[in-house]
Amino acid sequence: MPELPEVEVIRRDLEREVIGRKIKDVEVFKMRTIRRHPNKTHFRKALVDKKITAVSRKGKYLILRLDGQSALVIHLGMSGQLLREKSTKAPTLPHTQVVIVFTQGGQLRFVDPRQFGEMFVTSLDGLNSVEELQHLGFDPLEEPLSWIDFARRLGERKVKLKSLLMDQEFIAGLGNIYSDEILFAAGLRYDRRSDTLSAQEVRRLSRAIQEVLQEAIRERGSTLDDEQYVDLYGQPGNFQSRAQVYNREGQPCNRCRTPIVKARFGNRHTWYCPQCQS
Repeated sequence: MPELPEVEVIRRDLEREVIGRKIKDVEVFKMRTIRRHPNKTHFRKALVDKKITAVSRKGKYLILRLDGQSALVIHLGMSGQLLREKSTKAPTLPHTQVVIVFTQGGQLRFVDPRQFGEMFVTSLDGLNSVEELQHLGFDPLEEPLSWIDFARRLGERKVKLKSLLMDQEFIAGLGNIYSDEILFAAGLRYDRRSDTLSAQEVRRLSRAIQEVLQEAIRERGSTLDDEQYVDLYGQPGNFQSRAQVYNREGQPCNRCRTPIVKARFGNRHTWYCPQCQS
């Protein structure tokens, strides 16, 4: 699933490519992607003749603000891709769910093989009542916390660190890849309890969140073996080649040369260095 860095890369791409563009037409291939709307016509009418005026992000959600006080909300789900096509004659890829055609030319296409992603239009006021957006925690890029406030919130939760980092109600946007990379950068094990950290460890964790996310964005995100994540132009990210622990079981740690360990954590795997993380 795309995490915060991948979604932020796409947000920045969209900011360059679609702001100021007017929507001429919308084609929907399957209702599942627009499941919050009663039918395809309802979704289409909410978008046609609207101009995109701004692009923002809330956690893993993209929000395209439209004139007329409405917004198109997009969640990529497990396998969703947003692709900018300059030509309307470009072949339609398999699993294309929605195509947005611009008056000025070109298209924005939503491709989603597993169909867990979605798109829906709501009023700007209505954004505040979207349940998934209401319960998101702080955004580490848009609203970074002071380490003192961060320490207080960590101490209040009293749960294992990886669970907490992946809890969208605590911090928005992190998933399996970046929680592992952040914990390695901070020198902390995935199963340390959040209320056991010293002041120095809290500072390290706070700094690691910022540094890992910023590096991942510079590298245009992570594209794994399934190649499901690509940017707006169909290009893969490169952060996976710089990962320190994620998906590196048995390989030597770049700090201490101890083999990286893969462990079962809940219903997923986690990777860590048993020497560098405590």
